[in-house]
Amino acid sequence: MNLWRWVAAPLLALLLPVASGTTVNQNESAVIDYSNTKDGYVMVNYTAATSARLKVQVTGPTTTYTYNLPAGAWTTFPLSDGNGGYKVTVYQNVSGTKYATVLSTSFKVALSDEFAPFLRPNQYVDYAAAPNTVAKAEELAKGITDPLQKVEKVYDFVISSLTYDTKKAESVQSGYLPVLDNVLSSKTGICFDYAALMTGMLRSQGVPCKLVVGYAGTAYHAWISVWTKESGWIDNAIYFDGKTWHRMDPTFASSSNSSDAIMKYIGDGSNYTTKYLY
Repeated sequence: MNLWRWVAAPLLALLLPVASGTTVNQNESAVIDYSNTKDGYVMVNYTAATSARLKVQVTGPTTTYTYNLPAGAWTTFPLSDGNGGYKVTVYQNVSGTKYATVLSTSFKVALSDEFAPFLRPNQYVDYAAAPNTVAKAEELAKGITDPLQKVEKVYDFVISSLTYDTKKAESVQSGYLPVLDNVLSSKTGICFDYAALMTGMLRSQGVPCKLVVGYAGTAYHAWISVWTKESGWIDNAIYFDGKTWHRMDPTFASSSNSSDAIMKYIGDGSNYTTKYLY
């Protein structure tokens, strides 16, 4: 696929994941569909009736990701480590913190391009279920083909529209997943919400974008990285000062009104430590 020609097209078709059924491993409880690993994702469906907690573990060449799994529906998980060997395992809770293996499969991944995992929706960036978010991104990017200009429009919109939800940040539970249209309508959220909303908007507009989870200093945090033809991957995200692009963090920039102190902290990215990419 010629990514750049696709990105620059005036009308963008959403790249939505599909459980093709071509290459699967399944039993009486679950199905792992890895038909489209070249496109950067694997899909899992827990088909048996259960009230037990379920998890999926995706172990790539360098990183192991553990996700919650809802029963009875296809869920998409990115192959964020890129090319190499993977193992996907479905677990069911049996008691306390103990889980039993339900189904597991291993496979090799050769991506169609390095951007594949960071263009499509997944459990953490589900723009496939967010028509209002997609429509807003299309409105913001109307008539624009330059990816950097799209980033600027989306970034400016998010940091000017959303306010940081301190109470939510103090009470949010492990396993929380942003619902993009809810974030868009409420105009408030935590760092995860800011980053997921920007990521969903940009991906829906054909701009490769990583939702990054890690540490800002000692605080657990989420931010974004974007890719452009001219610059390659711009890590820890960026902001535009009218002349040049700099690293930025949509949550800190918004909640501090882009104060000099916080922009200096965002600065060269040295305060950021990446742990996971979604």
